[in-house]
Amino acid sequence: MVDYVDGLEILKHLMIGSEGTLGFIASITYRTVVEEAHKAAALVYYPNIDAACRATMLLKQAPVAAVELMDRAALRSVENEPGMPEVLRQLPEASVALLIDVRGTQLHELEARMTEVGRVLADIATCEPWGFTQDPARYALYWKIRKGLFPAVGAVRDVGTTVIIEDVAFPIERLAEGVGALTEIFQRHGYPEAILFGHALEGNLHFVFPQGFERDGEVERYQGLMDEVAQLVGQEYGGSLKAEHGTGRNMAPYVELEWGTDAYALMWRIKAAFDPDNLLNPDVILSRNARLHLENLKPLPAADPLVDRCIECGFCESVCPSKNLSLTPRQRIVIRREIARLTALEAPDAEQLSLLTALKKDYAYQGMETCAGDGLCATQCPVGINTGDLIRGLRHDENAGDAHPGKVKVARWTGEHFTRVTSGMRGVLRLADGLNGILGARNMQRLSDMARKCSGGQVQQWTPSMPANAPRPYIKHLAQPLGRSDAPSGHVVYFPSCATRVFGAAREDRDARSVTEMALALMDKAGFEVVVPQGVDSLCCGMAFQSKGQFEAGDGKAAELAAALVTASDGGRLPIFCDTSPCLAQAQAYAQEHLEVVLTLVEPVELVLDYLLPHLTIEPLADRVAVHITCSSVRMGLADRFIELARRCAQEIVVPEEITCCGFAGDKGFSTPELNASALKDLRSEVAGCDYGVSNSRTCEIGLSEHSGLSYQSILGLVDRASRPAARL
Repeated sequence: MVDYVDGLEILKHLMIGSEGTLGFIASITYRTVVEEAHKAAALVYYPNIDAACRATMLLKQAPVAAVELMDRAALRSVENEPGMPEVLRQLPEASVALLIDVRGTQLHELEARMTEVGRVLADIATCEPWGFTQDPARYALYWKIRKGLFPAVGAVRDVGTTVIIEDVAFPIERLAEGVGALTEIFQRHGYPEAILFGHALEGNLHFVFPQGFERDGEVERYQGLMDEVAQLVGQEYGGSLKAEHGTGRNMAPYVELEWGTDAYALMWRIKAAFDPDNLLNPDVILSRNARLHLENLKPLPAADPLVDRCIECGFCESVCPSKNLSLTPRQRIVIRREIARLTALEAPDAEQLSLLTALKKDYAYQGMETCAGDGLCATQCPVGINTGDLIRGLRHDENAGDAHPGKVKVARWTGEHFTRVTSGMRGVLRLADGLNGILGARNMQRLSDMARKCSGGQVQQWTPSMPANAPRPYIKHLAQPLGRSDAPSGHVVYFPSCATRVFGAAREDRDARSVTEMALALMDKAGFEVVVPQGVDSLCCGMAFQSKGQFEAGDGKAAELAAALVTASDGGRLPIFCDTSPCLAQAQAYAQEHLEVVLTLVEPVELVLDYLLPHLTIEPLADRVAVHITCSSVRMGLADRFIELARRCAQEIVVPEEITCCGFAGDKGFSTPELNASALKDLRSEVAGCDYGVSNSRTCEIGLSEHSGLSYQSILGLVDRASRPAARL
């Protein structure tokens, strides 16, 4: 008896479940479910697993979107994390939590469903009174608890161990027994850290535990555990050894145990019909090797405290700008671990030495040169690892310290003569823009390509999106004793970043004004008097130095800026605005760590929404605007506010789904332009039909303009064009 009679349908569904053992699926189209607008969740604590499972059985027929089970060990793994509910630390030892999620297209539909769930569960005793919340922050917290379980185990494991995660399924009527039996097996085999959680309505349980294989007896202990788990789930309870994830090499040796000899033989016959030479994904699902899960165990040697907690899950890879060019964050860590392992060998053979030499050589470009250091990997990482910190540390080892006095001296001189350096950069831009006007963009591009080729890549890349030099309108606002005491809206300290002090508008930009001109016009329109720190042309947040591993010079510039901002803001009394989001994030991080004075630092979106908007009237422009949210804005949690502001100012906005970091990374768009090109390879198609683009980092906007065919400029310009002064009483 099969589910389908038509041969094509049988083939299609065999392929879907084959995990690549029968063929390769080049593309898949999903029919997605509707995302219901109204959501509520309840975190319900039951005194034991029996009560939780009785509740789950009742919820099987209730109008719920999800029911997630978490055992006491799972809750304990996150109870001390910031923001967790106090009750987690007070629960009885045998308690179990259910996260119940209810949704509705309309509010009245949601309310009716919440009422029905409450009625269904009314007779089952709980540890604490419970109720649903529709508060977005509370709702997110409940799901944060559930989603934080896997990383919580990964974060506290011993260095050198990995995290094993498997998922099994029990018949739902035997779920309570299954949880108890699994817990007993873990305890008996010496895995007290194991946690259980899962999708209760389907009887699906994940179990997670740390595991090392370096010490004697560890492989045998692990084998004993897996043998008992397979026997328990697959035979005693008639469950499934894989509930929702792929079988893989860890469970392949147990497929015959679960399905029986006849079914297993049939699977091999189907495999042979499609793949007689066993070339497609060998040993996944089907394997003749009963010890497959105990062989080729990957070591996780200590490489650097910054990344030793990495569990190599790959969550970081989707947001990395270099993923299609060189390495991802996960791969950078994996290779550093292999370099560390080979380096630690007491008597490496010739093959190992050759491999070590090759890895170090190739890592210079693949690992270090092409890393944008944007920190987006940390936003996706279950244990919060910023691989950019690792790369900056390695750059420091290669460019600073006693071993590199010449490079340190250059960095120190640059920091001490920053006004002269930025002035020189404006001069180069002025010359390049003049040549562009004489030669034309095509000939200028050819000249740049030739110079770059002849110099071995030392000459920076020029593109038609390269700006001219920036004017200096901010100079007239240099800090003086506060002048206009009757400023209608108050005072703002304005720190124009070195990028906006150097780069003006490009010839093809929609708005001929520089960022500083846009910012000053907008703040004046809102009625604010602007104060610019004394000596602003010498100030820098330090990021340009930090990114190259010149930490001493970077810290020196950051300290210099912080002191100037304290003075200009009257000891922190006035808000401080920086027009470039990455620079603001850098200055903010330094101030929070090193200053006793509390500074209120805001970037463009925060300036407008929190300070200027009450004094402006916005009339949305009839434009279709592409929006690029910088990495720093994402890390600071400002993505939604950026979109909110753009929507207020334009009738239609487009946020490209496949674009994360632009890969320009300060100056890498000039020195390693292929990184920027790779990160933005799909941008042009995603923003087709837009009139122009906005962002909040001048250097990012250069690369975005180059690879989109649009003019990208500061969102401040959009706000300025869409606003007028509000009527003042």
